Amino acid sequence: MRWWIVGSLVAAGIAAAARADEQAPAASGDDPVAVLDQAVAAAREAEQQARERLAAQQNLLQNLEQQKRRVQRQRETAEKQLPELEKQRPAREEAVTKPRAARDDAQKKLAEAEKALQTVQDRADAPPEEKQAAEQQVAKAKEALEAADKALAGPEEELKKLEASIAATKQTLETAARDMERLTQEVEAAQATLAMLQEQATAAEQHRLQCERDVQAALVAAGRWVSFVNEVAPIIHQRCLACHNARSSKGRLNLETYATLARGGESGAAFVPGNAADSLLCIVIEDGSMPQDADPLTPQQQQTIVRWVAAGARLDPGVDPHARLIEVMARPPQPTPPEHYPVPVAITALAFSPDGALLAASGYHEVLLWDVAEGTLRQRLTNVAQSVEDLAFHPDGTRLAVAAGTPGQYGEAKVFALPSGELLADLVRVEDSVFGVAFSPDGGRLATCGADRSIRLFDVSSGAATVTIEDHADWVLDVAWSPDGERLASASRDKTAKYFNAQTGDALGTFNGHGDIVYGVAFLPDGKLVATCGADKLVRLWKVDDFKEVRKLDGASGDVFELRVLADGRLVSVSGDRQGRLYQSGDGKLLHTLSGHVEWVYAVAVHPESQRLATGSGDGMIRLWNLEDGQLVREWRGAP
Repeated sequence: MRWWIVGSLVAAGIAAAARADEQAPAASGDDPVAVLDQAVAAAREAEQQARERLAAQQNLLQNLEQQKRRVQRQRETAEKQLPELEKQRPAREEAVTKPRAARDDAQKKLAEAEKALQTVQDRADAPPEEKQAAEQQVAKAKEALEAADKALAGPEEELKKLEASIAATKQTLETAARDMERLTQEVEAAQATLAMLQEQATAAEQHRLQCERDVQAALVAAGRWVSFVNEVAPIIHQRCLACHNARSSKGRLNLETYATLARGGESGAAFVPGNAADSLLCIVIEDGSMPQDADPLTPQQQQTIVRWVAAGARLDPGVDPHARLIEVMARPPQPTPPEHYPVPVAITALAFSPDGALLAASGYHEVLLWDVAEGTLRQRLTNVAQSVEDLAFHPDGTRLAVAAGTPGQYGEAKVFALPSGELLADLVRVEDSVFGVAFSPDGGRLATCGADRSIRLFDVSSGAATVTIEDHADWVLDVAWSPDGERLASASRDKTAKYFNAQTGDALGTFNGHGDIVYGVAFLPDGKLVATCGADKLVRLWKVDDFKEVRKLDGASGDVFELRVLADGRLVSVSGDRQGRLYQSGDGKLLHTLSGHVEWVYAVAVHPESQRLATGSGDGMIRLWNLEDGQLVREWRGAP
């Protein structure tokens, strides 16, 4: 019956929204925008009601599913218990058999003794001694019967308890079967209703969006539309966010999102929609008191914000008011890199293609793909932020993930198709830089990390964000997958490395000990050890089961910036002492020292199948080494 009630409520809500929508124009004046605004208000109310009904139905379904799971657990427990109880029955029955026979025998003997006593008592000439002896026999028979009853009571009680348990368990199974049938029907009905309500909520959302677009079109036609996303947000992000963000909100004013901007700070609301003259935001930017201790906004920037508030301080249709400005702002194409670099650019990232034919290297606003055999430039991937921080080829070699950033402004993670160079996904934008990217071993997921202190996981096929991990206290500089893809490890500027469940994002432990910035992290082939490197000039190996340090790999006299682990357990690191080092991780033995760079070595990549190892340094030089003997094969300047 309750499903019909829910359906009636849905129909009533839709009808009410339709009536409100129809009545809105009649209540308006001559301003067409005001008419449309009333339609928007009615549409928002209808959407809110639809969302509330949807949430209530989701809760109902969740409760039903919880009940079903509980009944299922009870049934499974009973199904497991019943055979065990039935198995005990023969032994319990056997335990009763002998005491019961003894009790029956005692009853028989008592009857015989009492009969004998009666016979003696019926004889008038029976001597007292005979009568006394018969009475003694009755007394002994009674004592024997009492003892037999006591001996039988325990086993009989245990058998009764067992029979009661068996009966109760069977009753539980019968009740569970009925409850499961009922709950299965109710869950199916609830799911059907939920699907209907989801459709209604989606329709209400689309109707609200269309109403908002109608307002936008009317304002554009009247020359009054100002886009928050394209015009206002970039100004606030560039000029105001440094002092008014979630971590440092002066005056308790957080401008990271439209919602927090609308909420205002300790001085009250930031703006009054439609009334720029009384809006605090407009007042402080026009009188020059904000930004504090900085140049005032340009007249054009001031005018843009004033016009936006005067037009209603509206958010662009379809934009999440709780999304950070950097996520909703328009993303213009990155600057085109110069045809030829006038000065060397530090090599900060390297990656071999799976077949070893290409070496991807960082460039200025681009990624450079080098032919490994010839050391010649094969391809340039542009539309990338200024500094490329990390590179990762997909296991099938058809995609390249790029972590990059324009320092002090924003960072990004992008995925490009190969060999076309087409931009497949612009996954994330954060403040400052994205420092790391890593494909899962099966290629199905991509992990990123950056200056926003977070690790983000994405589904590669859809580009959808699946997990966000915010456990570090400072920049996350590197991220790595375990060989089975079930765990993640991270390295951070907060002087720790951490260990996470890759499915849920739950923190599993922390590797403490570096005492300084941790730059790089990698799993060893068995997944039982994690290697880290940092500003303490050491590579450290840790156990993942207790997070204790196993050994240190020393030898570097500068910060160790990056490391890579080979399938056979060898480990290569590069550092600020202008060298690379190849170790045997099992015993920490130094196998080869890669010398020859004249500047700090920031990047390393390995391709064991071709026995090649590449390093990149601050002077823009790329060196290719023989992995087997550590000898230099080729070097070239990594710039067009």
